[in-house]
Amino acid sequence: MYTVGQLAAISGVSTRALRYYEELGLLTPQRKANGYRVYGPADVDALQQILLFRSCGVELEEIRRMLEAPRFDATGALRHHLKTLFAQKEELETLIATVEKTIASLEGRYDMTDKERFEGLKRKAVEDNERAYGREARERYGDEAIDAANKKLLAMDEGEWTDVQALGEAIVEQLRAAMATGDAHGAEAQELARMHAAWIKAHWPEDAYSREAHLALAEGYLADERFTAYYDGAAGKGATQFLRDALAANL
Repeated sequence: MYTVGQLAAISGVSTRALRYYEELGLLTPQRKANGYRVYGPADVDALQQILLFRSCGVELEEIRRMLEAPRFDATGALRHHLKTLFAQKEELETLIATVEKTIASLEGRYDMTDKERFEGLKRKAVEDNERAYGREARERYGDEAIDAANKKLLAMDEGEWTDVQALGEAIVEQLRAAMATGDAHGAEAQELARMHAAWIKAHWPEDAYSREAHLALAEGYLADERFTAYYDGAAGKGATQFLRDALAANL
């Protein structure tokens, strides 16, 4: 049995965090006659799982639901997250190697090929996207779908990559043009919807695209201030709403 101070010391977790986990129902320490908390083996096991799942990006509320589930399979859940961690590890190692080669190239110690530079750009794009949206995307669509989307992106050749980047920039220009008409059903809005669908299909796995999934994503744009800030910032206030309306009207 451990006191709150002892468990904090061996786990590296603050006593405040341990009390917070208790408030959330993640830990249920016993109480001595004097009111002091004591943590037994079950609490230690639960704390380890909490810390492991948090390191995998799982929210505390989701962890609570998992631990309370009658048939919760901790081993299966950890295996699932381990697969994601290995994929992220591979991507990070490749990105590190690219950065090292770039530094060596800038210092004149290595002749970096254009192909190596291009691969580094793709890896950086995947890493940036994972940092910005990975947790939410994996919770909504699942690890398998996101891993497949990342794999598709990394498999692009330079021409395909350039085309997708150019299409993304053209969509912003088309959004401005369509907004200027004020008609979410018009020809400009129809072209906007076609371009946005082509852009989504370029990123998503082949069997993942559907009108319903695309529209759900557009609704997510409105609910996520990061996407709203991106489209409204690039094309003007109300651009995210107009994009959603154009997609709903023309897909």
